[in-house]
Amino acid sequence: MLSWELPPAHTGGTAAHVDGLAHALAGEGHDVVLVSRRTDGTPPVTSIGGVTVVRAEADLPWVPEHPIGRTSSANHALVEAALSALDPTWRPDVVHAHDWTVAWAAATLASAHRAPLVTTFHGTERSRHGGHVPLGAPEEINGVEWWLAARSRQVITITRLLARQVTTDFEIDPDLVSSIPGGIDPTWWAATEGDDEVIDAPASAGPSSPLVFTWGRVQYEKGFQVLAHAMSIVRAEVPGVRCVIAGRGTYLAELQSQIDVAGVSDIVDLPGFISDNALRAALHRADCVVIPSLYEPFGVITLEALAGGAALVAAETGGLAELVRGNGSALTFEPGRAEDLAARIIDVLTDHDLAASLRAAARELVEGSYSWGAIARRTVDVYQRALPT
Repeated sequence: MLSWELPPAHTGGTAAHVDGLAHALAGEGHDVVLVSRRTDGTPPVTSIGGVTVVRAEADLPWVPEHPIGRTSSANHALVEAALSALDPTWRPDVVHAHDWTVAWAAATLASAHRAPLVTTFHGTERSRHGGHVPLGAPEEINGVEWWLAARSRQVITITRLLARQVTTDFEIDPDLVSSIPGGIDPTWWAATEGDDEVIDAPASAGPSSPLVFTWGRVQYEKGFQVLAHAMSIVRAEVPGVRCVIAGRGTYLAELQSQIDVAGVSDIVDLPGFISDNALRAALHRADCVVIPSLYEPFGVITLEALAGGAALVAAETGGLAELVRGNGSALTFEPGRAEDLAARIIDVLTDHDLAASLRAAARELVEGSYSWGAIARRTVDVYQRALPT
């Protein structure tokens, strides 16, 4: 299995997805090798819990700052590491690529080992740009994605919506495309060890103040600015309410400006990065958790919120909608509409029976459908279909 990023280095949900899937596959008795880039503080080769991790020295400062050039060049290092670090008699039955960033290495290793190539798309350039492919790097990346899909014996997407898009955009036989979401460890998210870590709250908040909580990369498409404007409506209906938006990113300064414009700087706090334990504690303590994304291909944070027992309000967009639609685990609102979001938050904060029913449905959903063991078994079914008959 190849991924551009693995923990501890990651900027989104793909690294956690690959790590969780790999260890679940090992737990099911499979021999798993992960190939990725080496980051500071990580050894070239490790073997933990039945998973061998090979990390390549892929930092190429002499290559021009161009996404295709740098990434394709780094793929040579991934291939070299995979071929040199392992027993030469070892052969994979399947090579599994995660997104276009490992396309060249995955295709080369599949060919070298005469193994079928399976690709998981966690998103595509077209889906990230609202159905369009802008000129420049996005257009070039789209071409690589097309090529990778054509080279793959089976394709996996993390949502049904993305499966339909990939089937159409890359002209793939629908029978070769499967939708398998990410998974989660419900036990860890339900536990309380380490929950004494706290996050800073607005200075005006009291210990019994209703708490609205969200987190993630602070970028425009995450919709935190919509939540900021919604809070100006919520505060008029829910006295003492406070809001915490945890995370860091390129939109942080603009988000603070939006908070100031909305007049909620006294009740909305931006603590920056928080640890996993602090995140879990915040989910347990929050009266309402909001995922206000304008676009979200899958949204592992949705699973984390549900597994943490949140009374959840989520935008009706992409993978978020697929996760919560029709199962009673969340209230939804139209993306970008602060008034709709405010109304849903007020419903959760003022109707305790509703909040309790959301939490109960969330636990049932996560434990029944989204454990990593269940996801691994569905992935093995795809591997079996990829093997030559």
